[in-house]
Amino acid sequence: MSVETPRLEIHIDRIAQNAAAVISQCGSSGIQVAAVTKVMQAHPALLRALEGSGCVMLADSRIDNLKRVAEAGMGLPTMLLRAPTPCNAAEAVRWADYSLISSRETAEALSGAAGWAGLRHKVVVMVDVGDLREGVWPDRAVDVVAGIAHLPHLEVAGLGTNLACFGGVVPTREKMEMLTGIRDECRSVTGHPLELVSGGNSANLPLLASGDMPDGINHLRIGEAIVLGRNVLDRSPWPGTRQDTVGLVAGVIELQRKPSVPVGETGQDAFGNTTHFTDRGLRLRAICDIGRQDVAPEAIEPIDPGIEVLGASSDHLIIDVTDARSPVAVGSEVRFLPSYGGLLSASTSPHIRKQAVRRH
Repeated sequence: MSVETPRLEIHIDRIAQNAAAVISQCGSSGIQVAAVTKVMQAHPALLRALEGSGCVMLADSRIDNLKRVAEAGMGLPTMLLRAPTPCNAAEAVRWADYSLISSRETAEALSGAAGWAGLRHKVVVMVDVGDLREGVWPDRAVDVVAGIAHLPHLEVAGLGTNLACFGGVVPTREKMEMLTGIRDECRSVTGHPLELVSGGNSANLPLLASGDMPDGINHLRIGEAIVLGRNVLDRSPWPGTRQDTVGLVAGVIELQRKPSVPVGETGQDAFGNTTHFTDRGLRLRAICDIGRQDVAPEAIEPIDPGIEVLGASSDHLIIDVTDARSPVAVGSEVRFLPSYGGLLSASTSPHIRKQAVRRH
């Protein structure tokens, strides 16, 4: 029986293997892992892959995804990675056990919502040590923690930071020691233990592997290294993991031999770009049933090394199959490996079917 395209094939066993490897590596250094589910919208196949992996919590940026985690009955604490707006505080305390925050206003809203719900909500105060995404600046961290430590329905569980996301700043021992030093100052001022020190994400794994991670870091939030098996600092394979964990499969809807340069006067394309073409003569070109509405063409790599992605409009992907290793015809399937960004958008697209695969 034929399977619809386009689709994501999610290899549960391979992701489970990656999770076990990465979490074991962290555990050997006394670091617990929150497995991040956002890149696949907390899809049930990903959650099944994480069962029994050894992660201590599941983390996501979207409240809707944390609802899916709850519905799956995983039985693990949950962490909301993106601070909620005050108007979403009630939903945050309902579906998350922990929230990452960086402002007193958010803390007060969460405390109020937790009080109405009869709960005590845990927060991790984020400190920006240089990547310029979320977090209080280091010289304000003690004041912020001291200012929210007394809120009645809130527990300041610890501190965290994020690197290599917006600014591309690499985690180093110095950055981690800055975070643990701020934790020590906050402990001294508030008397709170602040036991959780979340040093970052998959980008911290090279520092961990080098043996240079300070002892005070005891928690990481890991997504890409588990799901795609990548060292996020250079996208090389991470030791002990597989990279063929999720495949994007598209169907061929047209196959024609055409010129490699448009014929006629050209202007901007549908997305406002001016594209430059190299004349390679007549080439065998295929069109697949996905486009930029589903995934950016630069975010997917054909598994067949003889196939080249040329570009895409909103719902047509154009590929050069002149040198394809396997025959291509209308109705054929072409497989791609998505990057992190590619998987993020493909997982979000309602037009791409998601299929769990258990064969190893």
